Amino acid sequence: MPFEVWFKDESLEKLQRENAKEDKAYPPGIGKTFRKRIDFIRRAVDERDLYSMRSFRFEKLQGKREHQHSMRLNDQWRLILEMEGDNPKRIVWIVAIEDYH
Repeated sequence: MPFEVWFKDESLEKLQRENAKEDKAYPPGIGKTFRKRIDFIRRAVDERDLYSMRSFRFEKLQGKREHQHSMRLNDQWRLILEMEGDNPKRIVWIVAIEDYH
């Protein structure tokens, strides 16, 4: 059963729908990569699928953000998400796109 994806920010939901206006809020290519990652998350069977794509560098965050995970969009930008549900987790909240530099 694939993940159910929800957005905590309306602008990210719009970006997911290929809104060119929203794409301009980020560097070139980030919007397209973001949409590819969302598609992959939706097709993933469980968390192991996300960890298996080594190039995504999917990882659990630490400290005040230990309830969140990050996934690489490129060398500089990360997708921040939260997962919930019983074992296995079934719901993914897309929280933000952040500049890690």
